[in-house]
Amino acid sequence: MTPSNSASSAQAISLDDINEEALLEELLRWVEIETPSRNVRAINSLVDRVEELAREAGMEVERRPDTLGFGDILTVRSPRPAGSNEKTVLVLAHLDTVHAIGVINDQLKLRREGDRYYGPGIYDMKSGALMALEAMKLAVAKGSRMPIDLVFVPDEEVGSPSSRAFMEECAKNAGYTLVVEPARDGGKIVTSRKGVAMYDAVVRGRAAHAGARPQDGRSAIRDAARLVLELEALNDTERGVTVTVGTIQGGTGRNTVPAECRLQIDVRVPDDVIAREITGKIEAMTPVDPDITFEITGRMNRPPFAQSEAGMRLFDKAAEIASGLGIALEGMSTGGGSDGNFTAAMGVPTLDGLGADGANPHTFNEHILVSSLKPRTALLANLMATLEAD
Repeated sequence: MTPSNSASSAQAISLDDINEEALLEELLRWVEIETPSRNVRAINSLVDRVEELAREAGMEVERRPDTLGFGDILTVRSPRPAGSNEKTVLVLAHLDTVHAIGVINDQLKLRREGDRYYGPGIYDMKSGALMALEAMKLAVAKGSRMPIDLVFVPDEEVGSPSSRAFMEECAKNAGYTLVVEPARDGGKIVTSRKGVAMYDAVVRGRAAHAGARPQDGRSAIRDAARLVLELEALNDTERGVTVTVGTIQGGTGRNTVPAECRLQIDVRVPDDVIAREITGKIEAMTPVDPDITFEITGRMNRPPFAQSEAGMRLFDKAAEIASGLGIALEGMSTGGGSDGNFTAAMGVPTLDGLGADGANPHTFNEHILVSSLKPRTALLANLMATLEAD
């Protein structure tokens, strides 16, 4: 794919085409519908609203029933001839958040302070999801050069277990992928991401009375501590490898030699070669004590999203459009994974972090910058409208 780089197309959709007040009003409605990943009813309440808006805009809509205990997957398609197999612009958004129901009434109340608007999921990524729908409407109205498929998934925050296969199927016919995760570090977009692996380890020993018969016991916690040190020793800042033991739970009481200990492990790697090396080492770890056993399960959850030449050409196209809108666009790499990892690993030119600017995702200080809504929606709309297939 070779994106068109005509300067005249960069401002086909202007800031004046976007109603910030209406956009923000709708965004607040989305945020008020709290949508933790595993609450199917909550997710589908928001899916109902998105489907309503898409149909009102004249888009084609496909809704796939929830699987694996998650909400529905909603695909919004620009109108096209029946049976069309043209390459598409694939846009990925998620409707789930990390915040529990009720946070909006307590720790993270919906409120505006100057240019900042606070609320659960407002930054990651309900703003980007709504901006994508609005941008799609504008692009279709202007006459987009490629068909657009906008996919809303319900489970990104927990690794996209129910939606990954569908997104990858959509990507097979995609010329480009645009991911509306939030912008980073003052408005930068993401041109590469580390791969993510998730492991669970169970260390099993032998229980015994800590006072009367300690010699009969084999402490699972002791050997889990050794395992933690072995895992953490894989960290390599220069090569971009991070291995973190995020949780550890074990034992039944202070007076019992612990028979079991469980660990949750997070791994981030920059490319496929290093991914195979690090995951191979983790999966081969064994206990020192022959009376202790390790059970280590897991895999790569998101493949590395490496920067490609085609991806850089797509970034150059976005930067040109952004310049016409008064945005000095910068790209960056990040350790966090997203659904863009899947499409980039399939060879589809992918840009990520195209959502609103703001800060503090996954915290009680999560917020967007309201001033970023119009220019970044215009950027998205112009990208959708002007990307071309070979």
